[in-house]
Amino acid sequence: MKVAVFRKEHFNAAHRLHNPNWTDEKNESVFGKCNNKYYHGHNYELIVKVSGEPDPDTGYVYDMKLLSDLIKEHVADKFDHKNLNLDVEEFKTVNPTAENIVVVIYNILRNKIEANLDLKVTLYETERNYVEYPA
Repeated sequence: MKVAVFRKEHFNAAHRLHNPNWTDEKNESVFGKCNNKYYHGHNYELIVKVSGEPDPDTGYVYDMKLLSDLIKEHVADKFDHKNLNLDVEEFKTVNPTAENIVVVIYNILRNKIEANLDLKVTLYETERNYVEYPA
């Protein structure tokens, strides 16, 4: 019997989509307003899904308080009100697209959650644009 639990969190962050190997013209052509040299921000919604067999002693797949604390400590505190390009080590050499952000968040959490549990991360960049990893 596999059950999924979900935790929704929120963070605000700024970023700039930019490839340093390209000209300014190509960056503007590909990334448009998202290439603004002064950056731009989003109100990100994060949904973390953990699935597995409920523990026979607790009935939990994963303690929701622990999941909340884990996300807050390792993701929200790290990303919230930050400039992803400048303040977050993982994006010093990685373009902080929604696709790359969701993979970074997954990798951070995957190392903290038991391997016998499945993990999926969904990140809403806007109300209409979101990404999931793994797909």
